[in-house]
Amino acid sequence: MNDIISLKEKRHQRDLKYEKKMLRELSLTEINCAIEKFFGRVVQNGKKSMIEDGCIDFAIEAYLLGAKYSRFGYLGESMQSANKRCQVEEKQLIDELYDFLLTWEKTDEKDISFDEVYFACEYFIQSLWEEGFIKGEKRYKLRLH
Repeated sequence: MNDIISLKEKRHQRDLKYEKKMLRELSLTEINCAIEKFFGRVVQNGKKSMIEDGCIDFAIEAYLLGAKYSRFGYLGESMQSANKRCQVEEKQLIDELYDFLLTWEKTDEKDISFDEVYFACEYFIQSLWEEGFIKGEKRYKLRLH
């Protein structure tokens, strides 16, 4: 006898399958390089591993968000207009990463400002969003979705 599966559950399973496929294309070394590039001055040696673990989580979320919206790029929208569609989610990721970094890292020193940390968070999330968007769009074009 066949089980009855709701449409919502079926969509959730399809989304999880797509996310797993997309995550195969993202390597941990790429994420670590991005963390070092954007947060090299912010992350100090004391709590570096805890901060890197959190940044990896945010990097994966931003990458998957870009991959999710890459469908619109495949359908003909530009990257900028697709990015405008997810401004709320992207802003939330940036704010949560900023709060996370301020919680774990001392930023009251004179060489690092709060604005610098926020801009680093913004560029970090945007770069990983773009990477997910580009790779997701490529998967759609190759019909690998």
